[in-house]
Amino acid sequence: MPSSAIKGSLTESTFLAWMFRMPLIKRWALMYCVKEENIAEHSHQVAIVAHLLAVIRNKKFNGKINADKVATTALYHEASETRYGDIVSPTKYANPEIAREFKKIERLAEQECLDSLPEEFREIFADIIVQDNVEEEYKTIVKAADILVAYIKSLDELNHNNPEFEHVEQRLKAKLDVFSKTMPEVEYFMATFLRFCTASVDNLTKHS
Repeated sequence: MPSSAIKGSLTESTFLAWMFRMPLIKRWALMYCVKEENIAEHSHQVAIVAHLLAVIRNKKFNGKINADKVATTALYHEASETRYGDIVSPTKYANPEIAREFKKIERLAEQECLDSLPEEFREIFADIIVQDNVEEEYKTIVKAADILVAYIKSLDELNHNNPEFEHVEQRLKAKLDVFSKTMPEVEYFMATFLRFCTASVDNLTKHS
């Protein structure tokens, strides 16, 4: 229990309660999935991949990005969805006008998440939760990781004979080809890690 001194100056916060609702929010809402996925799982995977991309950039391609900050940024990159849920890309980007309106909603949701923190912590989280405030270099790596994780998901669904993800795999592969032209860490990641991401346990054990 907090001491009486802390209690006297305490303003209770709903921030963590909102973040802990991530497991309740499903991704791929308009599609049939063999394996359901929520934004908590997705954010965790994006953080792992983004951190790895940053490490690859620093070790292999003379980068100087803070890998820990990249991972933290990735963990919170879907924070807005705790307020309004996951909107699938075909709906969000159906046309430029709809995309602009959804972006407004996302910014509002991000600000609501930020405002739910005690005021003294908001400055720290403002550059993590509010995506417009994220440094471009960090935002690009998180975006690449986001697409990689979605691409791996599409490959996994296709491996389980779910044709629903055929167009997703094609669309995401085209995006990754574009990223690879300017981000050698993406190309390195795909060549080094991608094949085993959808492998069976037996296959993984053989190659351990």
